[in-house]
Amino acid sequence: MTARKTPETLRSARWFAPDDLRGFGHRSRMMQMGYAPKDWVGRPVIAILNTWSDINPCHAHFKQRVDDVKRGVLQAGGFPVELPGISLAEQYVKPTTMLYRNMLAMDVEELLRSHPVDGVVLMGGCDKTTPALLLGATSAGLPAIYLPAGPMLRGNWKGRILGSGSDAWKYWDERRAGTITDADWLNMEAGIARSHGTCMTMGTASTMTAIAEAIGMTLPGASSIPAPDANHVRMSAECGRRIVEMVWEDLTPGRIQTREAFLNGIAVAMAMGCSTNAIIHLIAQARRAGQEIGLDDFEAASRKVPVIANVRPSGDTYLMEDFFYAGGLPALMTRIRDHLHLDAMTVSGRTLGENIAGAEVYNDDVIRGVDNPIYAEGALAVLKGNLAPDGCVIKPSACDPRYLKHTGPALVFDDYPSMKAAIDDENLDVTADHILILRNAGPQGGPGMPEWGMLPIPRKLVKQGVRDMLRLSDARMSGTSYGACILHVSPESYIGGPLALVKTGDMISVNVAERTISLDVPDEELERRRAAWVRPEPRFERGYGWMFTRHIKQAHEGCDFDFLETSFGAPTGEPAIY
Repeated sequence: MTARKTPETLRSARWFAPDDLRGFGHRSRMMQMGYAPKDWVGRPVIAILNTWSDINPCHAHFKQRVDDVKRGVLQAGGFPVELPGISLAEQYVKPTTMLYRNMLAMDVEELLRSHPVDGVVLMGGCDKTTPALLLGATSAGLPAIYLPAGPMLRGNWKGRILGSGSDAWKYWDERRAGTITDADWLNMEAGIARSHGTCMTMGTASTMTAIAEAIGMTLPGASSIPAPDANHVRMSAECGRRIVEMVWEDLTPGRIQTREAFLNGIAVAMAMGCSTNAIIHLIAQARRAGQEIGLDDFEAASRKVPVIANVRPSGDTYLMEDFFYAGGLPALMTRIRDHLHLDAMTVSGRTLGENIAGAEVYNDDVIRGVDNPIYAEGALAVLKGNLAPDGCVIKPSACDPRYLKHTGPALVFDDYPSMKAAIDDENLDVTADHILILRNAGPQGGPGMPEWGMLPIPRKLVKQGVRDMLRLSDARMSGTSYGACILHVSPESYIGGPLALVKTGDMISVNVAERTISLDVPDEELERRRAAWVRPEPRFERGYGWMFTRHIKQAHEGCDFDFLETSFGAPTGEPAIY
């Protein structure tokens, strides 16, 4: 058992305790800001890493919530200091926030390493902020607790419940088909997002906060509290109180994030009907923690853990607000407890089993039993074959079952603009049996692997009533999306992966039950095409993008930078002082 910290062994004491010239400088500058020695002497200094910004609606309430966290820190005898992190608003950052996930992770790691802090409360929620904050905090090695932003309230239009993302895609196709009016569309824009908070469907935001709780990095029940709910204010203060005790306990991410913890995260993701993005982020998080997690672990869980959260897009009706009031994540975990490592430690100082003891399900239709699932297997399936030697991903729980076994001709697009132009051409030579392909959209090719994988259904087919078809890409898709989309093809086409060799008209076969995907072209022909392939021009020639393209790893490896993985220098658990 790790010995408790004492005031003189606090990391911050290295800055403030020494009776020397540097200590004088540190103390005098704190006093310049109006603080007195009793504010920091013998107290843990707690960083509150806030990803609020004026242009991030998911985190709009963080400007106030940070004060609640500070209140909790002060109540527990700590000294709170707010540090700003990059905000990464999913809706606005182009070409994709995924390009900047690792930048935020580096920002977090270096902020914590370079400042006189003993522990940190991480404030995030919008899609990439959860994995980025945890990546950085894991590498920094200080006691850390994650405070999720929480989902927004249900959307509403003409008395109908709207879910962010999922209903946008659904009704956009209806507008393209001419079944709803421009006025209807405008009213949806006003009604689909009615409060601050993250997407209230089971998109990437709610997926990743659920995983954060499952791996032990949030307090029990924190991941699904609606952002406007008073419970969220109380949870914010509780995070502030708890992080102070975690510092005294020296309860670091390294003591929490074991392989078993990440397997818990995978099991919960499958049961939740998770976003496909979960695979990339969780693999990256595990490897930062020195745990080898890969596609095979997801595939194993997919065969055992059914989808039991009846939340869109995998479910029919309910949203995250309903999930929370049905008992939230602790209640769901009681129903898959046979698939969990209940002795895994969490930030609460208790095991996962202790955290969920006594949790109840209050609505059996929102959180189903394993004998009455939404989908009999896990939310995601990993396919492999000559088109994706390192794997690709599909979300079978959210697509038309008839495409789970399908052979059809390819219709290939080399870039997003040409695809977008062709899709609305009513003379496009396409049928519902075609497999739409968008390539050069992976980690390097996108750049940054944008959420372009849910290719629009061609307008001519939409007007014929088609609402799903197979789509294939090395891009990602929003966790709020649905449909027969095969994503994360690895290796990506931009670096010469097999997807780069596909031609329009080639036959492609998919069999989800057997977990296979194949390009039905002779090997000799593929070799001829490979010899003729020319690599596209570089996406960047300077700055962060230049570094990104030279060091980003492929989708099946988590898209981390090669120089940030634990194998390139394991975190010591005690950051160095610069």
